Amino acid sequence: MAGLAAGTPCKATVAACVQLSTKKAWLVRDGKAVYGPVPITSGRPGWRTPPGTFAVTFKNINHKSSLFNNAPMPYSVFFNGGIAFHQGSLSVQSHGCIHLSKAAAQTFFSSLSKGSVVQVVA
Repeated sequence: MAGLAAGTPCKATVAACVQLSTKKAWLVRDGKAVYGPVPITSGRPGWRTPPGTFAVTFKNINHKSSLFNNAPMPYSVFFNGGIAFHQGSLSVQSHGCIHLSKAAAQTFFSSLSKGSVVQVVA
């Protein structure tokens, strides 16, 4: 389908792509997936990760959650209010964030910057 980044369900113009239904994420550059798909977990019932197109607002390599008992959120890349990509469990759903393996979280952290476009699709 025209307009999509090759190998992903997201627009060619985004920097990161998340597909909630398949629990996968990619990094995109010049209209092509350059990293991924990597496995993710997303929001649990009551804390669903909303689909949409967002921009990265800030990054924090050693973030601790202000909402959830200072829970560690290594390699956080925030893109929708309190929702971020970060290192987390791939077997437990989150409170809305996109959990990545340590290696994937490090790669997303180093590849994305403030203003990078993130698309989340169902």
